[in-house]
Amino acid sequence: MSVKNLSPVEVKELLDLKNGYRLIDVREEWEYDICHIYGCELMPLSRFQEFLPDLKKNDKLIIYCHHGVRSLRTAHELARNGYRNVINMTKGIEGWSDEVDESVQKY
Repeated sequence: MSVKNLSPVEVKELLDLKNGYRLIDVREEWEYDICHIYGCELMPLSRFQEFLPDLKKNDKLIIYCHHGVRSLRTAHELARNGYRNVINMTKGIEGWSDEVDESVQKY
């Protein structure tokens, strides 16, 4: 299975369609506390295995982090383990702040 990479703008467009995508933030809790995208689910990478039972193989998943590195790694791991619809948001929340919502704080 391959992972699709979408820009923050493309992710926003997809989320606006309200078609059942789950937005997963794999940053750590302290990062989430600084800023996050409204409606996301926090599943820190350091504890990600704990959250796997909450994810179904058919779920539509969009994964993001700070700059897109951790999320890409997580997305590939999910795809290798049979998750069929996984999207990595390139540029992470930093890109979201730059391209979609400048009110999202940078750090």
